[in-house]
Amino acid sequence: MSSHSTTAEAEPAVLPRKSDAETALSEETLARAMRRQRLQDFFFHKITFSFALLVLLVLAGIIVSLIIGSIPAFKAFGLGFITTVEWDPVNDVYGAAIAIAGTLITSAIALLIAFPVSFGIALFLTEICPGWLRRPLGTAVELLAGVPSIIYGMWGLFVFAPWFGDHVQPLLKSTLGALPYVGKLFSGPTMGIGMLTAGVILSVMIIPFISSVMRDVFEVVPAVLKESAYALGCTQWEVVRKVVLPYTRVGVVGGVMLGLGRALGETMAVTFVIGNAQQLSASLFMPGNSIASTLANEFAEATPGLHVSSLYALGLILFMITFIVLAAAKLLLVAVQKREGAK
Repeated sequence: MSSHSTTAEAEPAVLPRKSDAETALSEETLARAMRRQRLQDFFFHKITFSFALLVLLVLAGIIVSLIIGSIPAFKAFGLGFITTVEWDPVNDVYGAAIAIAGTLITSAIALLIAFPVSFGIALFLTEICPGWLRRPLGTAVELLAGVPSIIYGMWGLFVFAPWFGDHVQPLLKSTLGALPYVGKLFSGPTMGIGMLTAGVILSVMIIPFISSVMRDVFEVVPAVLKESAYALGCTQWEVVRKVVLPYTRVGVVGGVMLGLGRALGETMAVTFVIGNAQQLSASLFMPGNSIASTLANEFAEATPGLHVSSLYALGLILFMITFIVLAAAKLLLVAVQKREGAK
């Protein structure tokens, strides 16, 4: 009796076999689910591709409209439009040299001021700042990026420009203005508004963008790399120079280019403080003009014909300047990476 029960317990249980109908039904369900997934992937791919294609189409549309609008100006003035200084709507004679020079000069001043300040802010927030101060200080820096440009312009015109003309410009004129060659840049009347003031206001505007990007890329450096450098006896500056900066070079350059792009195309803040004068001067204290401020001041009241076409040409030139700057930065990064790979 016991042997029969043991034998029965040892026999494996026999699972019921699925019928052919059940097997066909499960295979059909699986095939239906796979078709649904393939359909979802197909639509997902096409939708995302259409979004990316839409960006390219918008960019192409902007370029084409600028080219078409600027054709009459380039037909009338040729490539000399770029080097001509005169801008005379009364006589229908236009040249872009003053606006191009103002754009490049103010952006260069802004970048010269903003880059070291942004680097210091990012370095302090990631390497030196105590933990209790890091978050509120970082939030304050990011909030500056959200301030509208017209607020910067009003503050620059009514608050910064008078103080700058009464205290800073006279100091620069009495010190740097006395030097043999550099002195020409800091000569002339100290009116407060002008090219230098516009560059300083632009630097204040782009500092939050550059410093935020730098801080983010500094934070992605693996802690083990910095700790290893400290263990070898490196100082804090040596860790930054030999570990952090090489690791984040691409991100740092990207942040600088982001700030430079903002400076090149800034309109309202520059319009308030640059002086809006169609003149070229060796002094940074003198008023001038930029491409963006010229477009803001004249596009609404421009007469159809060469005046409007010349403004389109200015927009096309600004687009090309921005494209050349970004392309040069990309080529520089590629060259640096190739050099490092060769080493």
